Amino acid sequence: MDDDTDTDLTFTPRIGDMASEDRPRERLAQAGPEALNNAELLAILLRTGLEGENAVRLGERLLAQHGGLVGLLKMSYTDLCKVKGIGPAKAAQLKAAVELGRRIAAASPAEKPTINSPADAANVIMYEMRALDQEVVRVLLLDTRNRLMGTVEVYRGSLNTSMIRVGELFREAIKQSAASIIVAHNHPSGDPSPSPDDVAVTRMMVEAGRLLDIPVHDHIVIGHNRFVSLKERGLGFS
Repeated sequence: MDDDTDTDLTFTPRIGDMASEDRPRERLAQAGPEALNNAELLAILLRTGLEGENAVRLGERLLAQHGGLVGLLKMSYTDLCKVKGIGPAKAAQLKAAVELGRRIAAASPAEKPTINSPADAANVIMYEMRALDQEVVRVLLLDTRNRLMGTVEVYRGSLNTSMIRVGELFREAIKQSAASIIVAHNHPSGDPSPSPDDVAVTRMMVEAGRLLDIPVHDHIVIGHNRFVSLKERGLGFS
């Protein structure tokens, strides 16, 4: 009797055997994608699971074992292919979905966004930068009305005063006649707390901006779904 009970507890029905209102695709059609959790959205992409593990359970395992959505964003196609139950076709579907999301986040709207707060700036670059596995410095170029003119990558590697060339941060701003800039970089650890080097570099950037008459409005550190504004914290700005 106990053996039968154990079997029932571990059994997961195929999605086709579930009630229609419980199936991810049907729920999406009826209630919209926002009504589905992450595993259910993945199940729609994966379509099928394994024997004894339907697509929703496969999605749950994928998220649990690989650091959630940010972890999936970081995984390469090759690494995804190695996951039990994925394989080349499903790996390609997942990477395609991630890339579409990245391109949507990076797409320039017809109306240039206006950056009025640190959150506005973070929203422009957080989707991609939170998942990078090394530090990257990007500069947001702003016009006289604080509208975003563009974003440029200027540096890869640990941000410290001995390696970064502050002049590189302003090269594109000068070329495009930007009125001001916002500097952003990520912490691959996921913790956006500014380091002493972050603060020291900020002081250098702010001083250089004064000399060039291109103000540095902020320096933002991106973590996993979090960010820190050094200006809001009074670090490096005076």
